[in-house]
Amino acid sequence: MTDERYRVQSLGRAFDLIDRIAEAGPEGARLTDLARDIGLSKPAAYAILATLRARGLVVDFGEGMTRRYRLGLSFVRLGDRAVANTGLGDVAMPVLRELTQEVGLTSRVAMLDDGFAVVIGRVDGPGAIRFAAALGRREAPHCSGVGKLLLAAMPRPEALAILDRVGHERRTPSTLDTLEALATDFDRIAERHYALDDEEDVEGIICVAAGVFGHGGKAVGAISVTTLKQFLPTESVPSVVEPLLRHADRISEALGGPPAARAWAALKRAGSGE
Repeated sequence: MTDERYRVQSLGRAFDLIDRIAEAGPEGARLTDLARDIGLSKPAAYAILATLRARGLVVDFGEGMTRRYRLGLSFVRLGDRAVANTGLGDVAMPVLRELTQEVGLTSRVAMLDDGFAVVIGRVDGPGAIRFAAALGRREAPHCSGVGKLLLAAMPRPEALAILDRVGHERRTPSTLDTLEALATDFDRIAERHYALDDEEDVEGIICVAAGVFGHGGKAVGAISVTTLKQFLPTESVPSVVEPLLRHADRISEALGGPPAARAWAALKRAGSGE
């Protein structure tokens, strides 16, 4: 509802303050600066902040002129609930339709379930080609684009433990079927921010995948584009990487997560590739 008659001005100003505090980051923001930026008197801004503080949405630290405000941990709880109430498939499907329209390829969204990649949504590309990828079907994580992406985005010991459990057998002459080769590929994925299934699961099929990250920076799923290798030779893969990453970042943003570049950088600092 956008009708001005139904807007509560004080609530709008509270959200303006929250946005400004969020922009200030961990250093926080001073009352004087917040009041000036929002266009409020200091007493009015303080009254709103006191209400937000009582709800745990804002915390203050410091004394006197050095007192600052930053976001409270209640936002973590609310963020968890928002993500839980927002299905990945529901968020991803409209974006996948736009991705398929832009690149002309079949797009999919998948998540990891018990170590396997499971496709939960698909938008078929134009033309007569249809890929036999039933929704809900488990895919081996070591030879699918979405599977490798999700393994690369988790701590390395955890990823290797999954591969030990579910197996990593050779499917085609191009399959990476050793832990050493897969670990090297995971490092490559972390550096370039996308995974490639280059005829590793099925001969003649190529798939490019990008990660979807939740508000905590963890990969909650992946999206991909798939086509026949003859239509997307390896040297042409970069042509679909940019739109793929861009649309994946849109889904991450809708889930409250960071863009791929920031997520992978954080994972690298945390040692996911070690």
